[in-house]
Amino acid sequence: MSEEQTSGPDVPPDRLAINPRSPHFDADKLQRGVGIRFKGVVRTNVEEYCISESWVRVQAGKSRDRHGQPLTIKLNGPVEAWYEDLGEEAPVAKAG
Repeated sequence: MSEEQTSGPDVPPDRLAINPRSPHFDADKLQRGVGIRFKGVVRTNVEEYCISESWVRVQAGKSRDRHGQPLTIKLNGPVEAWYEDLGEEAPVAKAG
């Protein structure tokens, strides 16, 4: 991940969620595959992220709310995102 950008067609949005009920859900962008690096570690269990506010939401175990949705916790720290379909040299979106 050598390139660093903040916007463009090959850079993931500032905020994205995998839950279709969220206003930040975008199936087209998720279909491309979005890689997330949180605090320097690549994470595969991220439910939602926000680059500009530096946080991710991850599932809190197997707990569910009263509507059957997974409970999530918000973790603060540096977030980087990239599209996995662009390969190793994909532009990375991160806070300036």
